[in-house]
Amino acid sequence: MIKKTATLILILLTSGMTAHAQQKKKDTEPKRDRYEFTRNLPAYADSLIADLDYPLAWGNSPIKNFKKWRKTARQKVLDCMLTPPPAPADGYKATVLYEEQRQGYKARKIELQLSRYYKVPAYVLIPDGEGPHPAINVLHDHGGHFYIGKEKCIYPLACEDSTVIKDALDWAKGYDGQFFGDYLAQHGYVVLSADAPMWGERGLKEGMKRNFYDMIAGNMMMYGIDLSAYMTYDDIAATEYLAQMPEVDASRIGCTGWSMGAYRTWMLAALSDRIKAGAAVCWMVTTDEQMGFRYSRTENGGFANCIPGLRRWLDYPHIASIACPKAMLFINGTQDKLFPVAGVEKAFSTMHDVWKSQGADNQLETELWDMPHSCGKRSQQRVLDFFNKHLK
Repeated sequence: MIKKTATLILILLTSGMTAHAQQKKKDTEPKRDRYEFTRNLPAYADSLIADLDYPLAWGNSPIKNFKKWRKTARQKVLDCMLTPPPAPADGYKATVLYEEQRQGYKARKIELQLSRYYKVPAYVLIPDGEGPHPAINVLHDHGGHFYIGKEKCIYPLACEDSTVIKDALDWAKGYDGQFFGDYLAQHGYVVLSADAPMWGERGLKEGMKRNFYDMIAGNMMMYGIDLSAYMTYDDIAATEYLAQMPEVDASRIGCTGWSMGAYRTWMLAALSDRIKAGAAVCWMVTTDEQMGFRYSRTENGGFANCIPGLRRWLDYPHIASIACPKAMLFINGTQDKLFPVAGVEKAFSTMHDVWKSQGADNQLETELWDMPHSCGKRSQQRVLDFFNKHLK
């Protein structure tokens, strides 16, 4: 009897595991006649959008003093970002892991103590000659490619293995083969670029896949923290480190990036008083154009720019407007399939209304170019000219 029972249990377990394995092989489960979600959105997405009234946006908020509004709106963003990583007890310290001389500047690989929890690998480029120099935090993109982070912006140092170097060279094709950070350093800027959480040397031990990011981000929320927010908190902390470097003039710090790096740019400019000027290439839109059924493609960055509950208070351009009256440059492409032109134009108009209200519209530059989702040499030249105007 015991033998028969054991055999039956084994059969049931085996058949259960087999069924599970077969199910995993399928792309989708069978459809039901009734459903509540379609594509990657709830079926009532348009109703959700209609109910978004952004009560804390400048002009909607009952707060009419801009400085008070800015302080309140910034705090709301930080509240929605949930608990920040604990700061290191002894401040933001760096260990130099490797250094090499390049044409006109030094390149260092460092390890930054940005939190009590972790150290962050980063590259720093320091121009030759007497400082202090203006500085730029160059924020890397997403691209669904996690193997490299900082190496997307700065040519890898000789201490990296050949696989990393080859991958970086391949990725640089999206930048017309020019490394954005090195380009800025060649023109007299101290440049910092650090791996964001889940990219480069901050990735997954088992090897990264795109869907792992969302699963890990969901798990981190179980701790009461937000992975996207950690990225922004780290960008703020890394900028603080940049400001304390003896080679840097702390009154002349900017930030820039492409795609997710552009999102990181205007978030950082909005939340850090260290930033004096920011240049965002290919990331600005309004939620109503990005998250409805009007277009074949909707936002797919997922948790990389997801701040819980924030959309009930502020839309993307409202958050970026917390940076007002700083100098800001936004470039988007009319052929960029990620950001519908109608949404870009609405966002630009919203931000201009804010800068105009403060008599600072000359500090905000918004441009729509005939280009796809890219950050080639022309874009990099435009960003350099912008920083030369505002940081030199």
